[in-house]
Amino acid sequence: MHYQPRLAWAITGSGHYIEACLDLVLSLKNVDIYISQAGEEVLKMYGIDLKTLSKTHAVYRDKARSAPPVGLFYKNYYHTFIMAPTTSNTIAKCVLGIADSLVTNLYAQAGKCRIPSIVYPCDIAPEMETTAPSGKVMVYPRKIELEATAKIRTFEYTTVVESVEALKEALDQRLDTLV
Repeated sequence: MHYQPRLAWAITGSGHYIEACLDLVLSLKNVDIYISQAGEEVLKMYGIDLKTLSKTHAVYRDKARSAPPVGLFYKNYYHTFIMAPTTSNTIAKCVLGIADSLVTNLYAQAGKCRIPSIVYPCDIAPEMETTAPSGKVMVYPRKIELEATAKIRTFEYTTVVESVEALKEALDQRLDTLV
């Protein structure tokens, strides 16, 4: 069976510019969407229906204990893994090597298969503006969250971005290497 490698995109429980991230996802072809349990909750808060996403993209939900889709990385089914937006909880787990959910397992397996990951953490500065269902708000990430974000920047095969624009740029650069 011959197929064109795809992009795997994970959505966690962060609302940090979630609508702009989804606009980017939906503009792409050959992308599968992975949604954590918290990601499902956040999408509902923003009025985003999974059925709508499923009409144009394959959507995988975090329902199985063993996260069966991670095996696709070993078959070269994906060329890139993106986590955007990414909660501080998911970043902390990834930094500690904890792969106990669909999304953290995907990140771990991508790294083990030397598949590049692009990560857009929700906690990137000591003081920052973010999006909430009611509009923009200010947040003040703690030292521990900022340290985890700094740590994941050092991981092999991982590019960390700080904005949706930087996410699009990193994705475009990655896609250009595949042509």
